[in-house]
Amino acid sequence: MIGLPAGTRIWIAAGVTDMRRGFHGLSAQVQTVLEQQPLSGHVFVFRGRRGDIVKVLWFDGDGLCLLAKRLERGRFVWPQASSGTVSLSRAQLSMLLEGIDWRAPLRTAEPVMSG
Repeated sequence: MIGLPAGTRIWIAAGVTDMRRGFHGLSAQVQTVLEQQPLSGHVFVFRGRRGDIVKVLWFDGDGLCLLAKRLERGRFVWPQASSGTVSLSRAQLSMLLEGIDWRAPLRTAEPVMSG
């Protein structure tokens, strides 16, 4: 996983993105659609129409980075909204990139109820 500084926000771009876009096209989408700054240090995640490819755009302090991942089996879980953004935690981003449903992960044990 990417080592992110404390306070880094992670944003998913709801809907689908043209996966032919690179640094410039995704940076423009961050500015116009997400209304964020691509050089803010925040992480922006985009998914293609088929759902098997995501691209992650972030500024690491030295330059703009672009990560692409394609699942060989399955699809990346994405919000149902067709536009807007969803904020994720680092753990949710890790699950998303592993192809796990980050919206409702199952706990291995029930929480202890006091009372």
